[in-house]
Amino acid sequence: MKISFLIHNAYGIGGTITTTFNLARALADRHDVEIISALRHRERPNLNLDPRVRLRPLVDLRHEKNDPRHLTPAKIFPASEYRYHQYSALTDERIGEALASLDADVVVGTRPGLNVHLALQAPARTVRVGQEHLTLNNHPPRLRNALRRVYPRLDALTPVTEADAAAYRRKMRLPGVRVQALPNSVPAPALPPADGGERVVMAAGRLVPVKRFDLLIEAFAAVAAERPDWQLRIYGKGEEQERLRALIDRLGLYNSVFLMGAVTPMEAEWVKASIGAATSNFEPFGMTIVEAMRCGLPVVSTDCEYGPGEIIAPGEDGRLVPVGDRDALAGALLELVRDDELRRRMGRTALENSRRYAPGPVVAQAEELFEDLLAARRDGRPPAPGTDHALVSGGYAARDTALVAAGNVLRTVRKARR
Repeated sequence: MKISFLIHNAYGIGGTITTTFNLARALADRHDVEIISALRHRERPNLNLDPRVRLRPLVDLRHEKNDPRHLTPAKIFPASEYRYHQYSALTDERIGEALASLDADVVVGTRPGLNVHLALQAPARTVRVGQEHLTLNNHPPRLRNALRRVYPRLDALTPVTEADAAAYRRKMRLPGVRVQALPNSVPAPALPPADGGERVVMAAGRLVPVKRFDLLIEAFAAVAAERPDWQLRIYGKGEEQERLRALIDRLGLYNSVFLMGAVTPMEAEWVKASIGAATSNFEPFGMTIVEAMRCGLPVVSTDCEYGPGEIIAPGEDGRLVPVGDRDALAGALLELVRDDELRRRMGRTALENSRRYAPGPVVAQAEELFEDLLAARRDGRPPAPGTDHALVSGGYAARDTALVAAGNVLRTVRKARR
């Protein structure tokens, strides 16, 4: 197969870029793969891209940011999308040209605005798959309405969690669109896993308010008070850096808590720790949780929507605590800090349980989906009228039986009220 990914900016740092690079690298073992980057702002990507995967940028901001067309608002990329201010008439033009000339069997969008481009502009001969790395419930109403109008033109929609896939099935009318969860993947680290002996709690991510690193620092104060030989290391960069540094100084934790900056690759840092931490108010998936577990770390996380509860098995490979609960977070961290055997046992289980997020299983799901969609396209087999294709296909149909039944009841009630 020829497979193309359309991504916002392959030259930046973030979970969507990481998982797209991971999936592209794994698919390149058997397929012809390229990544089309709508934007470019530097010479080389921050992350390592497999040399077998072609990278094609469309708008180079180093030379074209003052192009009059780039100073003109976009008309195709939806105005209600979070990245709208970065798109323009120039990106509309370049993305449209790239899609019109596409010879791929499958094209995969990686954010809502780019999925709109796919739905409206990708060739009819090409299977169009929209990935959702955010969540339906977190989209503003105007964006949900915009997506509701164009997503029926997609062949498939792949949220990263079962919970979000269920939300799309419940709330969006997408007849003929296959809705199937496809999680992010994380390759096996090249280094031996952590042994649980280091006195380090580690977290990573963008330093932005939703990640609640302030809560983590406040909770770690209780750990530092009892176990001053333990450290907290936070990796990443962002707008909260100075505020977090001031908090560390105010709490007197400058010898215990360290802002480490952005590092690539991260696995060399994860294996130097013994506990992973994730404290977001909201997390569409939880890439850093999987990264930590793949390195043999148990993870203490807030039980926020959507990802952590699907990744962590509480009491087996980590702990889930209520969102925003500093005392519960401190207690969960201290439980693992105090108990060496528990920490090591959970770390071993985390390593084992996280194998389901290895590229192999995830790529197998993606390949099966792409092949099914291509076969349906070749055979001219559209889903039966009124059938939600996702509810009768994929490996999770049995889990959704109750959901489907409930949805049917609700639809019957609504019809009776009309």
